[in-house]
Amino acid sequence: MHGVGLVRGINVGASTRVAKADLAAAFADAGFANVTTFLQSGNVVFDADAVPTAAVAATVEAGIEKRSGVAARVVLLTEKQFRAVAAANPLLQEGDDHSKLMVTFLDHPVPGSLAVPEEDAIQPELVKLGERAVYQWCPLGVSKSKLKPAFWREVGSVATGRNWRTVLRLIEELDARS
Repeated sequence: MHGVGLVRGINVGASTRVAKADLAAAFADAGFANVTTFLQSGNVVFDADAVPTAAVAATVEAGIEKRSGVAARVVLLTEKQFRAVAAANPLLQEGDDHSKLMVTFLDHPVPGSLAVPEEDAIQPELVKLGERAVYQWCPLGVSKSKLKPAFWREVGSVATGRNWRTVLRLIEELDARS
């Protein structure tokens, strides 16, 4: 089976640098095959014999830290899970700038207690919740998001965002492997 690994917060500054070779090796050492990294920001497509578990994600995290000194959280998804999150995006009609349409992938279901702020408090931004994702349309840019840190703390620590352009690029790689 094919899968996708999304590493949170690497290669966004000098202190979070992880070489592509080190990233690929951490995934390979955790038992994944045919590991390919993309875009220098923690995007990995791999083959696996079984559905990745939290224990396997922890092994990847430990491998990244051992090789690079960078502690980073990892979301592992099967191809089916990744495609389901992408297909469920309720904001695809909001705009055509794929860099401003975000999907935050979680390694767990969205907490039932998570509440999206009132629309007038975050306009012109839009936020919708999925089963294992938070979808955002950020027409002013992601860096100007009005979601507060408390919202993200409630989401949980094993979550990482990707813009829609990156999601589509990962789907292209999955398509090429089929």
